[in-house]
Amino acid sequence: MVLSPIRGESHQERLDSFYSGQAEHYDETRQKMLHGRDELFTDLPAPEAGQWVDLGCGTARNVEAWGDRLTNFQQATLVDLSESLLGIAGKRVEKNGWQNVKLLHADATKVEIEPESVDVLTFCYSLTMIPNWWDAVDHALTLLKPGGTIGVVDFYVSKKYPAEGHASHSWFRRQFWPVWFSSDNVHPNPDLLPYLETRFETVSLNEQAGKIIMIPFLRIPYFRFVGRKRG
Repeated sequence: MVLSPIRGESHQERLDSFYSGQAEHYDETRQKMLHGRDELFTDLPAPEAGQWVDLGCGTARNVEAWGDRLTNFQQATLVDLSESLLGIAGKRVEKNGWQNVKLLHADATKVEIEPESVDVLTFCYSLTMIPNWWDAVDHALTLLKPGGTIGVVDFYVSKKYPAEGHASHSWFRRQFWPVWFSSDNVHPNPDLLPYLETRFETVSLNEQAGKIIMIPFLRIPYFRFVGRKRG
């Protein structure tokens, strides 16, 4: 990851310059780094004949996290801007014979899906890679049905003075992790979690820290958020 070059004028070009050489090995290199994904899907509902959208789907590994509950969905739409990762996702979908899963090459901030048609929507370690992540959150809000569920798991750092009941990170964590990840165009942000909490009704929130490969003495903060669209 550290040595992968990132070039390009657009966000899509930069994504593919980063992932083109590592897409085939993406899952095995991230498996011990992207914590909380399976736990997030355990927390999410899988309504019968529902619609699930995964924004920033990567290699479609998240589909497996549903287990047998995947068949509950009438349609699962996996969206990503990286053609390299979607190529791996397509192979996984074909290998597993998932008939209710389709892939969509699109920008998460403006993907064309019918408004208020989605029951469950997820972002798994994708918001910190979207430059205008707040637009992606706002667009997700328009796609969800009233009462629909959003699930987010991602890296973050706390504000210097977080809201009561929230984790407070040390000065070192708040400074170190944004700088460390910035070379990979990943941006842990102190405003991400508070923004989600203002846009959605909080169903559950877990703030934890997990190991990072090759840096065994440090822990990167991450959160799992499950919210509900009001109204």
